[in-house]
Amino acid sequence: MTFAKHLKYNILFLFALVFFGNILAEKNNSKETEKEFNVSEMIMHHIKDAHEWHLWGPEHGGTSIYLPVILFDNGLKTFNSSNFYHGAIVEQKDSITGEVSEYYLGKGPAAGYALCHEEIYILHEGKLEFKEGHPHNVQPYDFSITKNVVSLFFGTFLVLVIMLSVASFYKKNGAVAPKGLAKFIEPLILLVQDEIAYTNINHNKYKKFVPFLLTVFFFIITNNLLGMIPLLPGGANLTGNITVTLFLATLTLLITVFSGNKNYWRHIFATPGVPIPILIIMVPIEIIGIFTKPIALMIRLFANITAGHIIILALISIIFINKSLAWGALSVPMALFISVLELLVAFLQAYLFTMLSALFIGAAVEEDHH
Repeated sequence: MTFAKHLKYNILFLFALVFFGNILAEKNNSKETEKEFNVSEMIMHHIKDAHEWHLWGPEHGGTSIYLPVILFDNGLKTFNSSNFYHGAIVEQKDSITGEVSEYYLGKGPAAGYALCHEEIYILHEGKLEFKEGHPHNVQPYDFSITKNVVSLFFGTFLVLVIMLSVASFYKKNGAVAPKGLAKFIEPLILLVQDEIAYTNINHNKYKKFVPFLLTVFFFIITNNLLGMIPLLPGGANLTGNITVTLFLATLTLLITVFSGNKNYWRHIFATPGVPIPILIIMVPIEIIGIFTKPIALMIRLFANITAGHIIILALISIIFINKSLAWGALSVPMALFISVLELLVAFLQAYLFTMLSALFIGAAVEEDHH
């Protein structure tokens, strides 16, 4: 067996060991506090945004990097999120359902605020008021640097380093055979330029949209791959956050709308050859279609990335649900298989988002052939 094969199996073993150990630590902590293992709580802990960067150990009790909280409430207020996670845990009864919910009571500079389900609320008479399982207190304007924000900065920085490095190589050496990092990046650049942009956008206009399509493609694929780290300690599920996918889809929508030519808008508001009575029905449908296309982009990326993480975490949870390590012989190999499949999904979703964006833009700039 070659070194490469040894390395591949060692990486898979390390993945299983670290991930398994991370959840096991949380399970041990739940035993100490005499709490039953909650599958949904564990899964949400790994995929949701947070005001801390959890590394390993039990939730909020293990090793974490506490991130800055930035609030605007009668002035700008900044403090460390440890003032929540190290504060008192309060149990509050819902006034309607009677369900008991927990939240973190802020201390020190965070006094007067509470953290519940990673949302910050202003306390009313020193407590949160729950109705139907949700706090109804007023929320301050929250500009905190959360785990997803840090991941966004890191992913953006990584994309910049990669692309500037490749650009520097060609600037220095000219049009030569690629070497090093450029050898891996050039085929992807040509894929976006020739197979996505050139194929789907007017051949005379495609070049001005290539920078946007390249940025979207590399941003998504980079953060998709980084997003697999939530299955290990210290990661963030950035492209599984619907706010991020909404922003990317909105960019596609804006570029499509502002690039649309007369032919594009005529086919929406006055489709040639269509009788006026039919247009009365078609025009509202066409207008709705302008918005449903980017919505589909948003949901597809968010749902596919999040679903992959949930499936893997659910498979690992089988061990703790049945309270037997023997189930690891089944769940861990299945989780590793889904993880490998996630590598394909990471590339496929970046490709689909970019290709469909190019398709929508291409329809907006297409010239009339009649």
